[in-house]
Amino acid sequence: MRAALWFLALFGVAVAVALFAGNNQGTVTLFWPPYRIDLSLNMVLLLLFGGFTVLYAALRALAVLQELPRQARRWRLVQKERAMHAALLDALSQLLAGRFLRARKSALASISQEEALAEAREPVPHGSQLRTLALLVAAESSHALQDRATREAHLEQALASIPADAPATELELREGAQLRAARWSLDERDTATALERLAALPVGAARRTLALRAKLKASRLAHRTGDALETARLLAKHHAFSPAAAESIVRGLAQELINSAHDPAQLQRIWQDSLESTERAMPEVAVHAAQRLAQLGGDGPQVRTWLMPAWDRLAGTAQPALPDALALKLVRALEASLGDVDGRWLAAIEAACQANPRDAQLQYLAAMACLRRELWGKAQHLFNQSAQHLTDPGLRASAWRHMAELAEQRGDGEAAAQAWKRAALQHS
Repeated sequence: MRAALWFLALFGVAVAVALFAGNNQGTVTLFWPPYRIDLSLNMVLLLLFGGFTVLYAALRALAVLQELPRQARRWRLVQKERAMHAALLDALSQLLAGRFLRARKSALASISQEEALAEAREPVPHGSQLRTLALLVAAESSHALQDRATREAHLEQALASIPADAPATELELREGAQLRAARWSLDERDTATALERLAALPVGAARRTLALRAKLKASRLAHRTGDALETARLLAKHHAFSPAAAESIVRGLAQELINSAHDPAQLQRIWQDSLESTERAMPEVAVHAAQRLAQLGGDGPQVRTWLMPAWDRLAGTAQPALPDALALKLVRALEASLGDVDGRWLAAIEAACQANPRDAQLQYLAAMACLRRELWGKAQHLFNQSAQHLTDPGLRASAWRHMAELAEQRGDGEAAAQAWKRAALQHS
């Protein structure tokens, strides 16, 4: 349709020109003494049009001729820019392929091209970012080659190429360089330098998952358990780990922090001030803290108070139930704290034993509580019941040993000898 319209328009123009030129009787007379030149109007119009066309073509040709040096310069600059980007891409490719010498060489070649463009007063708009990235590739390659001096030199140049007041897009690259520097220090087990570089990050960058992971590793290597625990909590809030992994990491760090206490007062400060309520409610943490408090000579009531979260699950009043290994630790921790057991705990243990009559560990605890309260007959009965079903050799030996002591108290030498023999067999 468009072609047909163009054809009709061209046809109309041709008809108009033919009508005008065919019937045009006008003439143009030029006087140049002593000459006189007569020209038809059509010829004059044709000459004017031709002269304009020739003049326009000549001017365009002159402009193109004058533009040739500038075009040649621009072509050379484009070639340098292409070479600069190609060298950087090659450096990245070689770095990923593990060819670190080639990667560093290509990165330095890219930097040379960028410097050449800057010296020619034709800098690329993203020159500082490109130079920083190339320097980081060279530093990463030097780190892989264990060339620490060269790595640090490239790192300083990369940080200097982007000042602290640069635009946000460039500052992100600077923060990336600082994060990489911290990772390099971690690889060398230089935790002090790693923590120093992480501390130099802006507040927003320091709370990113990558920075927090590096800080967690550095804090653990430096045995700064408190800082590591705080960092692990932030990572858990950011969902950097799965819920199970986050709980495991926090639990392990909390236990390490508990181990760092050297007296009951310090341990209580850690329990109250350094641990959150969710961490104190973890059975593993509670049992570990109670065992540590007992080792440091803490009060028995305090030990039993800390064991309440785990005790509720062992007694069946809370779910889920404790794993066997943790239940055994809880029983041993409670056993160590029953020296001054009160009637409330005795009643609680007896109630749990009645609610779970087949739980030999609860029977053993009830027997120990009765023994501490000097209820000899009841303790003898419960020891006898639990000793037949306890799966842990240590608890079985303890039950037979206490039965032997009770038999000796009542003067039953034969029963005492038999119980001592059974206790000895548990250790063979």
